[in-house]
Amino acid sequence: MDNSKDIVRFEIPEDINREQLFGTLDANIKQVEKATGTSIVMRDDGLFIKGTENLRAANIINRMVENLRVEPEIDARRVNYLIDMEYRGESFDAREQTSDVICYTYRGKPLRPKTKGQKRYVDIIRKNDMVFGIGPAGTGKTYLACALAANALKNKEVERVILARPAVEAGESLGFLPGDLQDKVDPYLRPLYDAIFEIIGQETAARLKETGVIEVVPLAYMRGRTLDNSFIILDEAQNTTREQMKMFLTRMGFNSKVVVTGDITQIDLPKGSGSGLVEARRVLSDVEGVEFSYLTEVDVVRHDLVKKIIKAYSDYEDSNNSNANVRRGGSKR
Repeated sequence: MDNSKDIVRFEIPEDINREQLFGTLDANIKQVEKATGTSIVMRDDGLFIKGTENLRAANIINRMVENLRVEPEIDARRVNYLIDMEYRGESFDAREQTSDVICYTYRGKPLRPKTKGQKRYVDIIRKNDMVFGIGPAGTGKTYLACALAANALKNKEVERVILARPAVEAGESLGFLPGDLQDKVDPYLRPLYDAIFEIIGQETAARLKETGVIEVVPLAYMRGRTLDNSFIILDEAQNTTREQMKMFLTRMGFNSKVVVTGDITQIDLPKGSGSGLVEARRVLSDVEGVEFSYLTEVDVVRHDLVKKIIKAYSDYEDSNNSNANVRRGGSKR
C-alpha cells in the first residue's frame, strides 16, 4: 500500500479473482465506500482509495482478500461483517474461522460458524457440558447448537437429542386451538423442527422422532425425567420462570450436554414474573463447569436490516434507562 496525502493505493494480489472481490456491479467495493466515506477508483494495477478513512477502507479490503483465500466468494453480508470487525478493532483469522466445519447438512452443504462470536460459541459448547448462549435474534444460537447435537448423534457421542422450548401461552389461550396438546404446542416448537429438518432432512428427522432418538417437546414435558447420554437444548430460555429453569437444569444426567439459548432483551413472561435465564446468569456465573457465551448484533447472520433494528432498539432502551435514572436521581434532591 502506498499512502500519498489522502490517497492510498491498494495492490490486488495476483491470486485473487477481481470479479469475486469487487462483487456484482462492484457492489462489494461500493459497500466499503459507503461505510468509510471514501472514494475508490479501480485501475489496472490496483485500487486508489481517497478520503480521510482511506487506511480503514484498505484494511477492510485486505480482510476481504484474506476471506477469499479460504472461501470461493464473498457476499454483502460477509463484507458488512468484515466492516464491523474493522471498526471494532477486532482481529480476523479467515482460515481458522472458515476451516471449522461443524457438520454437513443433508444436502451436502458444509455448516460453519460465520462470525468470530459464533466460532467462540461453538468452541465453548464443544469443551463444556453446560453452556448458556445469550444474544439477539439471528445470531445462530439455536441453529448452531442443533448442528452440534446432530453431529454428536451421528458420531455416537450421545444416544438421543432433546429439544425443548417453553410455551409461554400454554395456558387457557391455547385451549381454543384445535387438536390435542401436542397439536396446540407445535407452533411454539416449529423453529426447532425447522432447524433440525435443515440439518438432517425431514424424512430422517421424522424417523428418529418416531423412535424417540430425537424429541422436540414443550419444557413442561421435562419434569420428573433424568436424561443420560443426551444432547439437550433449551431454546427461548428467557421465557422460563425461575422454577422452570431450575427444574430443567437438574434433569441433566451422565454423559449429557446441555445448551441453553435465549435473548434477555425479548422476555415475553407476564409482568412481574422473573426470567429463569436472567436469574441463572446471576446464580451460576461462578459455578465451575458452567460457561456463558455472549453473541451481539455483529454476529447476526440474517438480513442486514435485522442488525440495524437490533441496534436501534438497544440504543432506544439505553436512552430510556438513562433518562429514567436521571429522573429518579432528581426526585431525591
